[in-house]
This record gives sequence, C-alpha cells and structure tokens, in this order.
Amino acid sequence: MAHANLQTKASSYIPEMDKIEAAPRDEIMALQTKRLAWSLSHAYENVTHYKKAFDKAGVHPSDFKELSDLSRFPFTTKTDLRDNYPFNMFAVPREKLVRVHASSGTTGKPIVVGYTEADINTWSEVMARSIRAAGGRTGMIIHNAYGYGLFTGGLGVHYGAEKLGCTVVPISGGMTERQVQLINDFRPDIITVTPSYMLAILDEFKRQKLDPRQCSLKIGIFGAEPWTNAMRREIEEAFDMDATDIYGLSEVIGPGVAQECIESKDGLHIWEDHFYPEVIDPDTGAVLPDGEKGELVFTSLTKEGFPVIRYRTRDLTQLLPGTARPGMRRMEKVTGRSDDMIILRGVNLFPTQIEEVLLATDWCGGHFILELTRDGRMDELTIVAEARPEAWDGHGLIDHADRIATHIKNTIGVTCKVRAVAPDTLERSLGKARRVHDKRPKD
Repeated sequence: MAHANLQTKASSYIPEMDKIEAAPRDEIMALQTKRLAWSLSHAYENVTHYKKAFDKAGVHPSDFKELSDLSRFPFTTKTDLRDNYPFNMFAVPREKLVRVHASSGTTGKPIVVGYTEADINTWSEVMARSIRAAGGRTGMIIHNAYGYGLFTGGLGVHYGAEKLGCTVVPISGGMTERQVQLINDFRPDIITVTPSYMLAILDEFKRQKLDPRQCSLKIGIFGAEPWTNAMRREIEEAFDMDATDIYGLSEVIGPGVAQECIESKDGLHIWEDHFYPEVIDPDTGAVLPDGEKGELVFTSLTKEGFPVIRYRTRDLTQLLPGTARPGMRRMEKVTGRSDDMIILRGVNLFPTQIEEVLLATDWCGGHFILELTRDGRMDELTIVAEARPEAWDGHGLIDHADRIATHIKNTIGVTCKVRAVAPDTLERSLGKARRVHDKRPKD
C-alpha cells in the first residue's frame, strides 16, 4: 500500500475542522485498519528490530486482518529504543530524514527519533488541529515557551502554529522576566508551556506587581508533564484564561498526539487517524476494554521515518467515547506514570495526588518536591512545599503543615512529614517539573 496515498496534503490544509474529525466511528475504524496493515508491513520490512521481534512472537504483518489482531503483536519499550541507539530504529535510509530529535537521556542513552518530509507535514497537521481544538484561530499570536532544540516541544508547536496561520513568538524556555515583558508588549492570545513553568511565570507577574488577569492571554495549551484539574483551576483563575491539556511524546511523534477541546475540557481527543491507542494492564500486558484504567500504548499509523508498534508509554489513563469530536476517542487526563509511581511502605503514590492536596490549601502556591530518604530499613517521605508570599509567617506554618500531613495520612494512607518553606525557596523548572528527589541509598 502506498503510504503517500494516505497522507493529507499540506497544500490542502484549511483552518476549519478536518473532515476526519467529524467522521463517524465506523469510518475512522476502517481507516485505522487500512493504515495499521501498512504500518506493520512497513516496520517489519524496514526495521531489523521489528522483524526479529515479530518473528520471535510468531506473527507476521499478513496475520493482521482486523483491529483486534494488533494484540497479537509484541510491545515496544523504551529499552528497545535505547538498545538501538542512535539510528537503528529508522525505517528509511538516513539521508531520507529531514530532521532528528532526541530525549534528554537523563536516565541513560537518549532516544533518537527521525522524521521524513511527510512526517513533518503530518506532525504539523496534528499540531494545527490541536491548537484549533484548544480555541486557536488563524491570525492569533502564540507565545511558545516550550524548549526548542532536541526536545520536540518547541518546534512541534511552532510548525503547527504556522500551519494554522498563527504568528509565533519563539521565546523557548527560561528568561522568566523577559517572558513576562514580551507577554505584556506583544500581547499574545495563546501561551504554550509546561504547567509547572506557567506557575513560575505567574510568580514573575506578581513580583513585577502586574495583574495577570489583565494580560492578553486567552488560551493556555499545557503539556509535557502530568498536571491536575486543581492546577488548571489555579491557572485559569490567576490569568482569566482557558487552560487546556495537550498530550504527546517524542517516541510517537511529539506534541499533538491528543488534545483537550475548549468546548468540553473533559479529556483529550486522540487524533486516531494517525495514532492507534490501546490501554493495557501494566502487569500482564492484557488489553483492557474502554473505560478501564491502565497503561497507554500507541501504534503509529502513518509515520515513515520512525514507526512505532505498540509502544508502552508508561502513562496511566483510560479510553473514553468522543464528545466534542464524537468519532475520535478520548483519553482521560494523565495524572501519573507507572514509572513515576512511588511505593511507600506498600502504598502506591503519585506526585499529582500531593499536588491536588496542596493546591486545595490557601497557603501553598503549587511549588513542591517530594524527598525520599531511608531511616534504617524504613523509607521516609518529606513533602517540601513552598508558601505563598501573603501566607508566609516566617516560622514554617507548622499548624498548616501538620494538618496537611494528617489529611494525606487519612485520605491517601501514607505517613509523611510536611515542611513549609519560604516563597522563592524551591528551584523553578524551565521544562518538565522534577518532583521526586530520591535520596535513599542505592542498594
């Protein structure tokens, strides 16, 4: 099957809703079946890793007849991608790639991903859809504070915004004082940034004694890390804006895999004509029915340079029926990852659970870290939470901190210490927030 016949031509892109977004479910599933057959064959024939993995599992692309057959094919993991560093997962000759990106590599070798010209067009298309679904329109100004470079966030948003016909301010991350200056001077309609760094921008507005509610921002598109509805409320109230969630990861394409629609804000519609989702039991690998929570898995349907087959994202969510775009399924907002989960004395804990509790107080501004230590044989958790300037008493807000520790014990079941610290004490994240500081000795 010729992949080019499946591509939406860049020249035919218009800023209204794409026909596929309004298509009935059976039409989308028929397209997925056709594209999955192509993607499985493309990966098998052109990537040595996939040929070996399929052969070992005793399956062949010709065994795929309907969507349920995908469960017979093996998973791809982050370890597989690292083991094939740097270019062995590419399905086209290197000279056919027009760009490569890579992960930060903080936990090992970076994961390198590659794009053909058609892949860049696809990525731009799904990002343009995402911005439009969030409320963006042609002619709007987008303040893009995602990092540029090897990280996919900055350039992913940039190309999608240009395709939609927006004006892009490519400021990237950092220089928080200048971020606020340009927001006030350029008067952008939309900001794209991690939610944790948006809180740092909010702090800078306050430091400059500027009212964030009076700034021009109407829409925020926030992603690259799990965040809660409590943080959404915090940002929306502070800036008088609509805050929407975007989902993506470099291994699948980058930002633009799924987007929350401004009409509903009830989960993220997956662009299912390009990315096929499954949710599995993270322990057994069994595919779970829609509506059950588990680990999100993606298979690319149209990628030429770097196809991924049943990639385990480690993100925890559930699949739900479409709403604003009825034919496209939604994924529930990701609030944790299976590899970010802390197991403390037998209790499973995610940083977003702590975030929700802290943001429900009137004294914590949303900046916090979780410190894991070990006293003898027992693991200990200390939550270090930064106070709002107007709430800080100079002495550690002892009563407030103790009440939070008691609440967490009673609701989550984890015994912890809570230490309130002065405003502007904790380091600000310029990208993804690093919430967990594991200081336990390595056995």
